[in-house]
Amino acid sequence: MRRMEFKMERIGLVKEGDVLPVTESKLPNSWYYTLGKSYAMSANYTVRERLHATEGKVVEIRETPKGYYVIVEFDDTGDKKP
Repeated sequence: MRRMEFKMERIGLVKEGDVLPVTESKLPNSWYYTLGKSYAMSANYTVRERLHATEGKVVEIRETPKGYYVIVEFDDTGDKKP
């Protein structure tokens, strides 16, 4: 299992236990991921760090002085996306 952190701007968009799709987007030298219908966004990841799963389960929601963060767990077995 792999856990990733996503930045969420508003509370209440997702809840613990939700299973949501994740969309991969490419930048010139990295990739980033969008959770659900643009509920939250990940940091940028290198080729070696790319995610292979297409959905994940919300396991934690945290509020910090910098905002809300969603921790999502993926079954990232290494199978490439189509």
